Amino acid sequence: MSREAQSNLERRVVAAAEAALARSGSVSPIDVLTGLGWLHGRKVDEWRQGRAGHLEHALTARPDRLAAVRATLRRWAEERELRPSEMPYLSAARDRASLRFTASGDEAAERAYRTHWLSPDLSEARRARLVARQSKPPDLQVVEPLKEWTCVGCHGTGDLLILEDGKPTCLTCAELDHLVFLPAGDAALTRRAKAASGLAAVVVRLNRRRKRYERRGLLVEEAALDAAERQCLADEDARARRRERDRERRADEDLELQARTAREIRRIFPGCPPERAEAIARHTAVRGSGRVGRSAAGRALDETAVSAAVVASVRHEDTGYDALLMSGVPRADARERIRADVDGVLDRWRG
Repeated sequence: MSREAQSNLERRVVAAAEAALARSGSVSPIDVLTGLGWLHGRKVDEWRQGRAGHLEHALTARPDRLAAVRATLRRWAEERELRPSEMPYLSAARDRASLRFTASGDEAAERAYRTHWLSPDLSEARRARLVARQSKPPDLQVVEPLKEWTCVGCHGTGDLLILEDGKPTCLTCAELDHLVFLPAGDAALTRRAKAASGLAAVVVRLNRRRKRYERRGLLVEEAALDAAERQCLADEDARARRRERDRERRADEDLELQARTAREIRRIFPGCPPERAEAIARHTAVRGSGRVGRSAAGRALDETAVSAAVVASVRHEDTGYDALLMSGVPRADARERIRADVDGVLDRWRG
């Protein structure tokens, strides 16, 4: 790696680490790799669920660059006098096996990946809560398969399976067939049933279009579900009032985020018409949309994220991009064709 490339990588690592520390009071190598864009959250989920042999399988970076990231993070953390805390990483499989980060299993690298760096400004109580939360193993995960499958144990099949050692296993063989299914949709009922159940598992199904597993519901003990239903009936009115207060609070927060985003757009692009900045802010900050304005970087008004929202708006509103897509032009080619038009609008707005 050249000196210039190394210096650039170090700056990016520090920026990603600073952002993670500001968000949660701690930073880990996974936080940094995600912040660099080298690791997708979906890939982390697959690894935690036991569907990948090791985490570096999901990374395209060379081993020397990964080592440079770990070393830079450690130097930065020690200079900031952050406190190291080694966290266990357990899989979502029934055996709760320890997860592996590297293909080689090198102990020094594995330890570096497990180490989280905590802010020295955290109180002892908050530090303990943070360590407990980060050390908690992920929920057991049961899959609603889209294709035919065969249980590795009894050679049967069924509507649900769980992966054990990466192999599909039916709920009977996994000793989970006594649990009952609670569909997603009622947050209070789900939360209470899970808390009361000695054993529970999240049910997911692959969304092929979005290329990610989505939650379908929860498997819980029947007695726990009965108890949760009685609790929900007893305080239904109070929860309805609380939901209304929460709805109003979220609406106020959304309006504030939109206003701050519009001001930031005008700061970066002073030539952007005020009504256009407001329209971009409203569009990108819609709650639950998955747009850049709702990402962690967007909510923090990161300049790159805000600029990306503006570029997307210009692409769709001020160029023939959508018409090119509708005529069958591949997205990459369409973007290249309208690049000059986008740059022209952005240059005027910057001026």
